[in-house]
Amino acid sequence: MESTAKVRFLRTAPRKARLVVDAVRGKMVSEALSLLDLSMKKGVAVHVAKILKAAVANMQSRHAEAAIDVDELRIKDIRVEEGPVLKRFRPCAHGRGARILKHMCHISVTITN
Repeated sequence: MESTAKVRFLRTAPRKARLVVDAVRGKMVSEALSLLDLSMKKGVAVHVAKILKAAVANMQSRHAEAAIDVDELRIKDIRVEEGPVLKRFRPCAHGRGARILKHMCHISVTITN
């Protein structure tokens, strides 16, 4: 049994999100949630924990007839993909405009029994 959860257009850079996601890839769900709880210094950890909890809730609601033990669930796949980039400009010297890029990302999680 598998279950997925996705978040799209998350306002953080994919490079920063991959640091947190790489730490929990392949781990058990309960272990990953406790690891994310300890790494709350990174702002993305809050969002990754939320997505992981959503995937567990999807599994429980989809397979309500089967007894699902949360402690036996494992992260099968977790990916961070680039989203669109917001382009902003800031005044700069000599009447020019300095470009500011605000990155977004998409995160998808697949858990399995």
